[in-house]
Amino acid sequence: MRSFLLFVLCAVLCSQSMAQFPGGGGARPAGAGGGMQNIGHFYGRILDGKTNKGVEAASVQLVQTKMDNVTKKPKDTVVAGMLTRGNGDFSLEGLPLFGQFRLKITAIGYKTIEQKVAFELKFGQGGDMTQAMNAVDKDLGNFKLEQDAQVMDAVTVTGSKPLVEMGIDRKIFNVEKNITSAGGTAVDVMRNVPSLNVDIDGNVTLRNAAPQIFVDGRPTTLTLDQIPADAIQSIEMITNPSAKYDASGGQAGILNIVLKKNRKAGYNGSIRAGIDSRARINAGGDLNVRQGKLNVFANAMYNQRKSIGWGYTDQLNTVTNPSILTHQDNDQVNRGSFAFGRFGLDYFMDNRNTLSISQSIVRGTFKNDNRENYHRDTAGNFFETQYRNSLGEFEFRNYGTQLSFKHLFAKAGKEWTADVNYNLSKNDNNSNIYSRYFSDANQNNPKTNESLQQSMGEGKNTFIVAQTDFTNPITETMKWEAGLRAQIRKSESLQNIALNGVMNPEFSNNFDYTDYVYAGYATFSQKIKDKWSYQLGLRAESSNYDGKQVGKGEYSNSFPISLFPSVFITRSFESKQDIQINYSRRVNRPNFFQLMPNFDISNQLSYSTGNPNLKPDFTHSLELSYQKTYGQKNNTFLATLFGKYTTDLISRYQYWQKFNNTDSSFVSSWINASNAYAAGVELVFRNNWTKWWDMNFSTNVYYSKIEGSTLTQQLTNERTSWSAKINNTFKFGKGWSIQLSGDYISKSALPVSTSSGGAGGGGGRGGGGGGGGFMMATPSSVQGYINANYGADLGLRKEFLIKKNTATISVNWNDIFRTRRYFAFSESNGFAQTDWRRRDPQVVRVNFSYRFGKFDVGLFKRKNMKGESEGMQNGMQGMGQ
Repeated sequence: MRSFLLFVLCAVLCSQSMAQFPGGGGARPAGAGGGMQNIGHFYGRILDGKTNKGVEAASVQLVQTKMDNVTKKPKDTVVAGMLTRGNGDFSLEGLPLFGQFRLKITAIGYKTIEQKVAFELKFGQGGDMTQAMNAVDKDLGNFKLEQDAQVMDAVTVTGSKPLVEMGIDRKIFNVEKNITSAGGTAVDVMRNVPSLNVDIDGNVTLRNAAPQIFVDGRPTTLTLDQIPADAIQSIEMITNPSAKYDASGGQAGILNIVLKKNRKAGYNGSIRAGIDSRARINAGGDLNVRQGKLNVFANAMYNQRKSIGWGYTDQLNTVTNPSILTHQDNDQVNRGSFAFGRFGLDYFMDNRNTLSISQSIVRGTFKNDNRENYHRDTAGNFFETQYRNSLGEFEFRNYGTQLSFKHLFAKAGKEWTADVNYNLSKNDNNSNIYSRYFSDANQNNPKTNESLQQSMGEGKNTFIVAQTDFTNPITETMKWEAGLRAQIRKSESLQNIALNGVMNPEFSNNFDYTDYVYAGYATFSQKIKDKWSYQLGLRAESSNYDGKQVGKGEYSNSFPISLFPSVFITRSFESKQDIQINYSRRVNRPNFFQLMPNFDISNQLSYSTGNPNLKPDFTHSLELSYQKTYGQKNNTFLATLFGKYTTDLISRYQYWQKFNNTDSSFVSSWINASNAYAAGVELVFRNNWTKWWDMNFSTNVYYSKIEGSTLTQQLTNERTSWSAKINNTFKFGKGWSIQLSGDYISKSALPVSTSSGGAGGGGGRGGGGGGGGFMMATPSSVQGYINANYGADLGLRKEFLIKKNTATISVNWNDIFRTRRYFAFSESNGFAQTDWRRRDPQVVRVNFSYRFGKFDVGLFKRKNMKGESEGMQNGMQGMGQ
């Protein structure tokens, strides 16, 4: 064997030397017969300069300068590379024998080493072939890394992340830095995210429309009040997603909730506990262990809640003759609890393949006590009074499974991912409604006996999403991406209504619904001369749904392939400035609750039902953004002009319906309006004024117009409004910090759509969600407005050490001035309505947390693994924006 290797080496060296001189066969074309030269071998060991222990997962790259055939300029090329083994060893094989190389060694927490290396072949008269063989197989010895104090600080001090990180295509809100949401839910987190508006019922809107809610980059059946704030790592807000992302979302963008999933080497975790001013507790903890090829994580939370709300509604009904003026007073208490659990593992099969699986389980039960009193006048004369007391119980279960695989190719940046997400949610909702009519204002003279209306309902949602993505960088400045996606969602709803023990088939319902969405996309992006960059994308989606209302009919609708293009163009300037213009087309498909044709009669002032004939609406979205980073503390200013045009907008509308000889009511439903326009400007500032004061400020001026007068006059509305939000964090000595935040929303148009019962849709509680929902009258028409609203929250935090681990005590106080309320006016043909409500003001929570763990920088795995701030990544961002 040794003789054979010597023979091969001689043949290769002789042929190479002949190629160096005239008469030796001449120069060979590139790539012709050069494979046998790649038999070189470099190896060595990387050590910690202080401990002399091997450094695992250090990056070793062998770089050679070659002439680029296109630009005719020298270009650095990575010939070989790897991460060191557990003892610090590295081995680079199959290397070319000739030429000069640079060995570059990097590791998190250490200074970079760069050194020239070469195979010192001595071939000539009197040369020793044994020495030549030894030169081909070269030991580079030990390399000792020096720790980099600056890098170590950046790695170990996780609190150094700002509350808000801004990019020209997204904003990232780091929940760990938010004091006022500790011990709460995702609704409390959203109140502090720039550009988002949250009403007292937890409904979230972005630019007056409900955004698409994702969890870890995929749609979910969870509602915001079913996700504990302490389980969230960050919120990613993408206002105008590219063709890479799901086209759903309509007039709003995507809110991606990134759950905590630590991948720090070693072990670490935390425990938490808290109590609020209503004696409701919360408790939880998480644990992460990473050793060798496995990373195991788990977290669990338990949250009790008591929600108190009250308000009134005044409704003038001019359909009847004479007209009726109804005044409704409402008091409600909602009590319950829910538990959240999540666990999973990452299996690092090798340096290029990772398999991950996770499972989440959420369960909760809430009981609702709703007391209503009605006072009715006819033509200015007293008519009757009524009490209506509702006792209900809502129970939900949610199970989510995610399986994902990631493969990295030898070429840097080239990767393939595939994942399957399965969500299953079930709920049971039962209520007893007791009511009675009286002929006097004091309810002393009954007109009727007490009646009992029973509602027994249950629901089931199954949501499956399978997706695969491929990224291929053509050069260092160009890449293309492509992917496929399939989504199947099945919803089942059963509701039985009984009046005084007798079933009422007119209002009972059994409805099944299944929708399918299939999609594929491709994007191409390029960066030109470090100043210009662009991305072109095209997404194709087809969808259809089938619905069946047992005993009443079947519904189906099919939509052929729709195309969703996207264009992003960015110009970078000196002094850290960027300008970007982007365009995309998006769709908003009707969700389950908007389609379901049964009648909900829980609100006596206005029944509600769905419309199975709804069509999707389509939105053209255009944005122009300017971002400037300035100052030594990297302060950021972001300004965005935006405009949207929507066709067939899904909108609320209301009509009067008579059901039988004794029952008639307004009915709230949905319809496709003709079109809608929206435009505005958004300004966001992030300033670190001093070492002890950070401030985030955002403001939004918004104009909207809905045009649907060709269908019905109530589908017309036009209004300009504005909002502002500020978040201050003050850091004092000895671990003390204070957070003071406030928001103001001017008189604004009624949201066109906040219903979010479908998976991944909407921006709120989703028909009650974890909180059971409030049975208050809500606007049923787009005509009208919401009066100005404002509020402030306060948080105090103290950090200290217990046995070298960090402990935290925090106190947060919401709506400290007791100013937040919902005050709206709506009108339509035959009615005018005013609603006033208040919910959960001035609640105080006290929380304690304790973080522990052992963190070894040397155990970090490949830099291409998804980091602890894992989330959706925009393809344009990958081009170096």
